[in-house]
Amino acid sequence: MPQPGVRVVCVQLECPSSEGAHDRLRRVLAQLRSIDDADLVVLPELWMTGYFSFDRYAQDAEPLDGPVLTALRRVARERRWHMVAGSMVERSPNGRLHNTTVLIGPDGDLLQVYRKVHLFGHGSREAELLTPGRDVITSRTPFGTVGLATCYDLRFPELFRLLVDQAAEIIVVVSAWPHERLDHWRILTRARAVENQVLLVACNAAGWQAGRRLAGNSVIVDPWGVVLAEGGDAPSLPAATFDTARVADVRAAFPALAHRRFDILLINRLGESPSGDNP
Repeated sequence: MPQPGVRVVCVQLECPSSEGAHDRLRRVLAQLRSIDDADLVVLPELWMTGYFSFDRYAQDAEPLDGPVLTALRRVARERRWHMVAGSMVERSPNGRLHNTTVLIGPDGDLLQVYRKVHLFGHGSREAELLTPGRDVITSRTPFGTVGLATCYDLRFPELFRLLVDQAAEIIVVVSAWPHERLDHWRILTRARAVENQVLLVACNAAGWQAGRRLAGNSVIVDPWGVVLAEGGDAPSLPAATFDTARVADVRAAFPALAHRRFDILLINRLGESPSGDNP
């Protein structure tokens, strides 16, 4: 049975291009160790490299057993947290680069690895430099089943439906969403929570990075669309305690997911009705 409540903390970081990798890691590890009360801690997208620092992708890339994740796993083990480690530029065993995030357990184990499926190519070199992932994976935890998504994924509701079909009750989105599209961020985070009846935890970067302003405004949204916590534009630690029974309660009281028309999907995808008769 899921535990009755989970304390979620978003670490809304600034990732300035002028800061070296050693100083960045030391600063973030110190900030993590300053958090007193948490069950699930979430970092933003590519916080170590900086999303818009495209020239650093190859040099900063690490395998999953590299020094950055090793350090984060140590902190999670020390504090007995679950941690979504933001994302990193991963160099996979075949040499390809991915935008990869992991769910770390309180023993320091890697519980889930997600390679960003939807790479951004509009005014960005991400799609040019990285290889998209293919897997949609969820992981069971003491406070519910967790699914992962990354930034641009927010614009693709079918990915979130696949996570729900794999029993996701909490979906964590790590992001480096720019300030000029802050209105979209606010709409999409709330929409993904409401339409999928999940706890949506979206941790975004803040401040300036390679001449681009990040939106901040990390948000924790309950399955009814109620905002439980929200960060502003500056670095912060928005946090909320969530009653894990709330997901099941909302789904039972307003069973929209149970009303999905899979027969219509079959008709439109196969060009015929489930009985074989054309409409």
